[in-house]
Amino acid sequence: MEEQRFIHSSSYIDEAVEIGKGTKVWHFCHIMSKAKIGDNCVLGQNVMIASNVILGNNVKVQNNVSIYEGVKCEDDVFIGPSVVFTNVMNPRSAINRKNEFKKTRVKKGASLGANSTIICGNDIGRYAFIGAGAVVNRDVLDYELVVGNPIQHKGWMSRAGIKLQFEKTGIATCSESGKTYTLKDNIVFEN
Repeated sequence: MEEQRFIHSSSYIDEAVEIGKGTKVWHFCHIMSKAKIGDNCVLGQNVMIASNVILGNNVKVQNNVSIYEGVKCEDDVFIGPSVVFTNVMNPRSAINRKNEFKKTRVKKGASLGANSTIICGNDIGRYAFIGAGAVVNRDVLDYELVVGNPIQHKGWMSRAGIKLQFEKTGIATCSESGKTYTLKDNIVFEN
């Protein structure tokens, strides 16, 4: 039997919103018009999804996250508790800068640690891992592990979220999955 959507009665869903099958929207959420949420997503308590935001399939958004217009998350993205997204570089209360929104793309399988801040206009690569509390002020490469404020490169992660140890040959094996990866010219490839 196909799992149906669940939307808690305390949440507000505006008109013209798309919510995929199997998605769960928990307490005190607000999904604004023209947002698109894929199948089998989970929105934790007190999540706000702004107009025109796109979430792919199997996206997990933990409690107290606001995802603003201009953000697109691909499939299998994890967004930890209290992650902060921005969409304007120089906001002012008295100046309307909606025409200056910058786009942020979080690619397939990336994980954003609790309380990390994603400065608008930066893309986060496939299966990248953003440490808790990090401030993302540049693009993050596929499989890259970054931490700190501003972010610093701390290594590479497997698709399974295990830190990779590359040998002199440029090959690493994920200790959980057994998959191998190649590091060449600062780019990681899954073999």
